This record gives sequence, C-alpha cells and structure tokens, in this order.
Amino acid sequence: MGLIREPKNVDFTVLDKPWTDEELKEFSAFIKLRKEQRKKILTQSTTSTRKKVVS
Repeated sequence: MGLIREPKNVDFTVLDKPWTDEELKEFSAFIKLRKEQRKKILTQSTTSTRKKVVS
C-alpha cells in the first residue's frame, strides 16, 4: 500500500464543528450495534473452523 499525497496546488481543509447531543447518541448507538454484529461474526467464524480431534 502506497502513500497517498495531496495533489499539487490543492489544499484540503476540514471544518471541525461540535456534535449535537442527538448526533452523539446516534453515533453511540451505531457503534454499539456494529460491535455486537462484529462479535457475532467473529464467534461464528471461530466455532465453524474448529476441527474435532479423533482419539
């Protein structure tokens, strides 16, 4: 993966504005949902790849 550089004669600026309480609640709910989904995916993949050892 290479380094991404700014094009010549172009400046990127970011306007930083504070989040409202509603936006923070929505974002927190989204992050919580994604963590739960990710946890389910990880547990499914680890349990499905286990192999039984025959003695």
